[in-house]
Amino acid sequence: MTDLQTFSAEDGARLAFRDEGAGLPLLCLPGLTRTMADFDYLRPHLPPLRLIRMDYRGRGDSAWTGAATYTVPQEARDALALLDHLGVRQAAVLGTSRGGLIGMMLGAVARDRLLGLILNDVGPEIARDGLARIFDYVGRNPAGRTHQGLADRLAQSPGFDGVPPARWLAEAQKHAIETPEGLRLRYDPDLRTAFLSAFDGPPVDLWPLFDTLAGLPLALIRGANSDLLTAETAARMRARRPDMGFAEVPGRAHIPFLDEPESVALIRDVLRGLQ
Repeated sequence: MTDLQTFSAEDGARLAFRDEGAGLPLLCLPGLTRTMADFDYLRPHLPPLRLIRMDYRGRGDSAWTGAATYTVPQEARDALALLDHLGVRQAAVLGTSRGGLIGMMLGAVARDRLLGLILNDVGPEIARDGLARIFDYVGRNPAGRTHQGLADRLAQSPGFDGVPPARWLAEAQKHAIETPEGLRLRYDPDLRTAFLSAFDGPPVDLWPLFDTLAGLPLALIRGANSDLLTAETAARMRARRPDMGFAEVPGRAHIPFLDEPESVALIRDVLRGLQ
């Protein structure tokens, strides 16, 4: 795997990324509390292309810059800064959860930089139940002392069927660090403050943002058991964009891992159309 690299954002923050391969650029944007490692599962299933991944500020190997900077607009600016740093004029974007919101914002403010957008289990309406579940854990170190203990708890996640124990262990290892004092988050706990600020604020109508994607190649992956992207919202998205590619992944809640056959087939189909 290509070595981890860093670049300086507009405010001087050092942000981590990987850039590997050649061909069509695919920028992968992870979820709220997650890192570029989210796309490790998908990577072996991708056709030859230029895979670009990043850790948002405050996550993974990127600098912690404080709750006020952990916002979708700032993270969208950081994504554009990374493309500029790499000299990439246009890229396809694959956004998981928070990454999909960033992708939609990029489609609105920097449409000419996007070749297409694939949304992983997110849309212009986010179910309150799903947000409440995130509220319960964001910014809090996992209970217990070992990755295996965390993996055992993750295996009880509702809505996930047929996930092998090795996958839950991999998830635990990606998203928590073992220390003598117990498990520690791989992100700034102040992300909780930023999330709560948005959670407690007035609802924001994101449908106009979604509608700005008209004419841009677009696809949606939904976990069949997702509590964040409801079936009703997905249906409304498809009604507004009949040309939008769509796959529903059985046995997955929020979020699909992206190496499921349904996920891989849709992603590869979209990428073929962008070549």
